[in-house]
Amino acid sequence: MHNPLEILSSDTIYKGKVFNVRLDKIREGEIEYEREIVEHRGSAVIVPLFSDVTIAMVRQYRHATGKYLLEVPAGMLEAGEEPLEGARRELEEEIGVIAGKIEPLAAFYISPGFLTEKMNVFLATDLSETGQRLEDDELLTIERVPLDEAAQMATDGRIEDAKSIVAILLTQKIAFQELATNLHK
Repeated sequence: MHNPLEILSSDTIYKGKVFNVRLDKIREGEIEYEREIVEHRGSAVIVPLFSDVTIAMVRQYRHATGKYLLEVPAGMLEAGEEPLEGARRELEEEIGVIAGKIEPLAAFYISPGFLTEKMNVFLATDLSETGQRLEDDELLTIERVPLDEAAQMATDGRIEDAKSIVAILLTQKIAFQELATNLHK
């Protein structure tokens, strides 16, 4: 049985470009406590899967880690933007392709104890090149990686980005399911 939860106060203590931080005072039953919450609009994550069973990934510097990471394309949703539209936008901006087909794979909170960000993962296929449209502060290189190699990299530590690990392994699962279905036809 859960105790009734009451939010006693909620105050924004930091406003930034990417996220805000608020301090919530909560009463749960007889217990009162505070929680610092990082507010984020959410993200779109997209795996571009080409007909040769390679995926497009981006290598970019991530200052919080102090190194360059290999990741699947992703980005923060713009105000009022739906996740699917954010995925389409990021795909064209970062990779320079549009997709004939985009399907949702998963949506998950990356750290729900203090962060509101929900990541929405999509698989893009039937790809056509249009040319990159990077934002002014985006410096990245595109790397095409065979899906099976990317899955190996996701499990052996060469890919360290959580969203990329999840997205790649989900894509591999879908690819194997489709292969198995086609073999049984």
